Amino acid sequence: MVSLFGLDPSTYRPHAVHTSPRTYVETNCYTDIVIELLHARGDEPLAALGSTVRVDFEGDQWSFFKPAPEDIEALFGVDVHEMQPYRELPDQIAEQIAAGNTMTVEVDSWYLPDTASTTYRAEHVKTSIAVEGIDRAAERLRYFHNAGLYELDAADYRGAFRIDPPISPEVLPPYTELVRFDVGPRLEGQALRDASRDLLRRHLARRPRENPFERFEGRLAVDLASLLEGDVSDYHAYAFATARMAGSAFELCASHVDWLFGAAARDVSEPLGEIVDGCKVLSLKLARRRHFDTGPAVRHMGQAWTQAMTSLESLV
Repeated sequence: MVSLFGLDPSTYRPHAVHTSPRTYVETNCYTDIVIELLHARGDEPLAALGSTVRVDFEGDQWSFFKPAPEDIEALFGVDVHEMQPYRELPDQIAEQIAAGNTMTVEVDSWYLPDTASTTYRAEHVKTSIAVEGIDRAAERLRYFHNAGLYELDAADYRGAFRIDPPISPEVLPPYTELVRFDVGPRLEGQALRDASRDLLRRHLARRPRENPFERFEGRLAVDLASLLEGDVSDYHAYAFATARMAGSAFELCASHVDWLFGAAARDVSEPLGEIVDGCKVLSLKLARRRHFDTGPAVRHMGQAWTQAMTSLESLV
């Protein structure tokens, strides 16, 4: 096996944000793999999460947040950019890992054993992985996904890489990225905190101009009727794009400011925690599939958002 860091899934320990107690142990597929990739390298991924203050309600869903690529490069000297999958993916991946790089790949979670409780061999869902190691001869792949490091082989390997069944010419190739670790300085200690604080200040200046929960409240009131008429899959899709996305983003935001400012961040992280709790409660109410007054809960989260952003301005 050609391995990036020489890690073994059986002994790997994920970052603290991917362990209990957390409300959202998993956030979204892309942010999770960036967190684990940086953590496995020995970096502190919390430093790169200042962009979560910009999470917004975007008409029908909350922002699918990602650590900003320019932040990752500025803090850790890691460059992430799109790569052209013009030949067999296992060959490209093996070559890049041998050179000290890796790749992120969009795959079908149908073939990912770590999703055994959700989509594995049950549902075709696009998701992103970051490769830690590959053995082409033995058809084994070690990959970061969601909250940890995992391994797949045999039929799952052939399915994930579209070897068996072969890819149809009508299906577009997957989106892939190259991750390079050699493009700039790697900050540590106080230099890392200072740079992270500067980035947070810039992101805070670009946060939503209006309270995003006010727009969410209006849209949720409209959407609720159709959700009650739909099926369970409609609920899961809606909850992931709204309550779960917002809750996981602001939980990471709270972890970011706690790491950056310590006890001084309490006036920020506590109201952010109220948003996280509110999103969890909202998901449970939606799961009951009964009509309820959406206003009070969302308004409380809106008040917490205003308090958190106002307090954060005084810190940065």
